[in-house]
Amino acid sequence: MIGIKRLNSADADFTSRLDALLAFETTQDEAIETTVAAILADVKGRGDAAVLEYTQRFDGLHVSSMAQLETPQQALQEALHGLPLAQRQALEAAAKRVRSYHERQTLQSWQYEDDDAETRGTMLGQKITPLDRVGLYVPGGKASYPSSVLMNAIPARVAGVGELIMVVPTPAGEQNPLVLAAAALVGVDRVFTIGGAQAVAALAYGTQTVPQVDKIVGPGNAYVAAAKRRVFGVVGIDMVAGPSEILVICDGHTDPDWVAMDLFSQAEHDELAQSLLLCPDAAYIERVAAALEKLLPTMPRHEVIRAALENRGALIQVRDLDEACRIANRIAPEHLELSLEDAEAWVAKIDHAGAIFIGRYTSESLGDYCAGPNHVLPTSGSARFSSPLGVYDFQKRTSLIRVSQAASKTLGRIAATLAYGEGLPAHARSAEYRIES
Repeated sequence: MIGIKRLNSADADFTSRLDALLAFETTQDEAIETTVAAILADVKGRGDAAVLEYTQRFDGLHVSSMAQLETPQQALQEALHGLPLAQRQALEAAAKRVRSYHERQTLQSWQYEDDDAETRGTMLGQKITPLDRVGLYVPGGKASYPSSVLMNAIPARVAGVGELIMVVPTPAGEQNPLVLAAAALVGVDRVFTIGGAQAVAALAYGTQTVPQVDKIVGPGNAYVAAAKRRVFGVVGIDMVAGPSEILVICDGHTDPDWVAMDLFSQAEHDELAQSLLLCPDAAYIERVAAALEKLLPTMPRHEVIRAALENRGALIQVRDLDEACRIANRIAPEHLELSLEDAEAWVAKIDHAGAIFIGRYTSESLGDYCAGPNHVLPTSGSARFSSPLGVYDFQKRTSLIRVSQAASKTLGRIAATLAYGEGLPAHARSAEYRIES
């Protein structure tokens, strides 16, 4: 039997049990932090030599130079052309849809002339420019993710980023052809088979071989997350991602096998992933529980799924769908499925979610691969204040200000008055010089 928790929103201790279920240790693990800090400092100081040593130690690669850790463009192209036709067509179709979606996100520069009589001749605006160079961290190890290559690289390319540097760990030297093919398809400039904190350090500080980037994007394990957190400020980062999450709100009329498999879809990522169901129908919840038991043995990653469901999964009975939406907003899940008859009508009640999957036929897995929107989403409740990865994450906004001679007198008086009030006389005099002229 799967020991997945049962909760009922009508119970007196529901709130505390829900809080305990949602709790995820976001504070830094001292052992991880100590290890990561040492690796970052070492790579910053010794560059390639340190990266080589850590790659030999952690990934078991017997290499003597950084050149052996860079995958040439020819190998990327060979991987793309060597794919089975069905895989290549699926990869190309997904890339096309992801690109089409993200092309609609592009920010544009703009400016306007101030039409106030006393400040006429003043131009204000905003200039949009892409980042010069971005580092893409693509996970390896337990699983490989060509979809992550598409989701990170395509919006960067749409934004106009000049150079893409990809790092991907290859434990024991095992390379995933789909990952390399995806890199070729989206035009990644350089690929290094390194991972972990040492890869983050190489991207953040630069080494003799790995160029320093302006921003690092892409998910990784706890060491990668800790490293990204520490190098923020030296470079930009997208987010510090927690374990994968899915929350399904169901009215009790979807095939329970569908919902069970949707819950599995995130649970199979790792043992700390979270899969939750909110439903007002107690009998249906038991049907989903039975489906979980029936389908689990058919899953190759059944041990990981079982651990995730028992650690952080739950089947939650709610009073009604309105309450389900309120609870969903409190949780602010990474992925939210509205498996409902009139799903569109309920979207307006959802304020906090990384992505909303509307209707019974919209499985979360489509969003992971080929629907179009980005699958790099806020986790651990951070959807309350952050957004999916997008083109805007690879573009900078620069303010434009041009003040005419006449306008400098009017604006100068305002600025000087406020500057004196703040005790900053140099600021005030800088403005007053223009008034006096």
